[in-house]
Amino acid sequence: MDIVLNSGDTAWVLASSALVLLMTPGLAFFYGGMVRTKSVLNMMMMSFITIGIVSVVWVIYGFNWAFGYSADSKWIGGWGLSGLGNAVNTFTNNGGAYPIPTLAFSAFQLMFAIITPALISGAIADRTKFSAWAVFVTLWVTIVYFPVAHWVFDFGDKFGEELKGVGFLAGKGVLDFAGGTAVHINAGAAGLALALVLGKRHGWRKDPMRPHSLPLVLLGSGLLWFGWFGFNAGSALGANATAGLALINTQVATGAALIGWLLVEKIRDGHATSLGAASGAVAGLVAITPACAFVAPWAAVVLGLLAGIFCALAVGLKYKFGFDDSLDVVGVHLVGGLWGCLSIGFFATKHVNSLGGEGLLYGGGTHLLGVQAFGAFFVMAYSFLVTLVLGFIINKTIGFRISQEAEITGIDFAEHRETAYELFNSSRGGTSL
Repeated sequence: MDIVLNSGDTAWVLASSALVLLMTPGLAFFYGGMVRTKSVLNMMMMSFITIGIVSVVWVIYGFNWAFGYSADSKWIGGWGLSGLGNAVNTFTNNGGAYPIPTLAFSAFQLMFAIITPALISGAIADRTKFSAWAVFVTLWVTIVYFPVAHWVFDFGDKFGEELKGVGFLAGKGVLDFAGGTAVHINAGAAGLALALVLGKRHGWRKDPMRPHSLPLVLLGSGLLWFGWFGFNAGSALGANATAGLALINTQVATGAALIGWLLVEKIRDGHATSLGAASGAVAGLVAITPACAFVAPWAAVVLGLLAGIFCALAVGLKYKFGFDDSLDVVGVHLVGGLWGCLSIGFFATKHVNSLGGEGLLYGGGTHLLGVQAFGAFFVMAYSFLVTLVLGFIINKTIGFRISQEAEITGIDFAEHRETAYELFNSSRGGTSL
């Protein structure tokens, strides 16, 4: 039977792609507001250069490696170069035919590939060579993200009853609707590895390193929240009931996580902060990502509330264990992603999605929880170990960290010859207010 283009589904996927791209500039604002004044531009540039690099390599070979069907392999989609020239008039086939163009699906998945390495940058803020970061992003998406995306998101090439090329974790039955493993656990584990490779910032735990602009943090969090509807609901690949479920779950889980984080702050510190509200929202977004199409809305509220509590407590781990995760990538993305993936084993039910499973609370026993744990920790281990080796090699060859002098004076001027705020008269003329 011939596939007929569904213009509504195609429009939704295209709009979702744009929403997910917005998340990376949103992340730039979120991270940019959290660093000190002298590091704002570098922090934001780490996100923007990621957009450029990943967009290019995605066309050349990235999409083929993640979703190509030239190889019947559970480990890689296809080994060759692509260019996507032969995909212009084809339809998506990812476990079965979808009435949307392959290039629409490719564009959507590209935005996931962009934001994942960008998330890592928060763990190594204030001290990373811009050129080394560019090299790292290129190599990391090649040997970590593209293979992991295939393991998790590739449901195979299906024509008739024949199905081949199913990703390793997808074939094991691991449920991850929108990227808890491939995106957040992947990035969180990589962030931890790089934080260990680069070491602590000069003056860590001695000098004040408070966010320089909380309004920017809140703006970034709001843009992430907005774009995340494309991230989660767009993963339905159609304007349908599953997209509606994912959207409402994303909203209520995020709101609950915000409340959970603020409750921890109020009880522990005596006051609720704007930084906590922004961080709690992001923690909720992270946690609901893998589960958004597999749980009922009431479960999403519980999941989100616990995510806010868990992540608020987890950000203190860096002080206990002595690693400098500058902007809490480990506490929010690794811990939040782990909880989100494991929560499916408790809250999932086929009553809301027949393609899901039955969690512990719905009489499914511990089987699904075990499968989810295997997938989560497999990705975490792979990402951490490969990133650790990659970071070590880059550090020993071209150098990964700026000099101590450049770090003290300001990475913005040292790496980019720019400053975010002109506080004094410039030699180029004009005045500052």
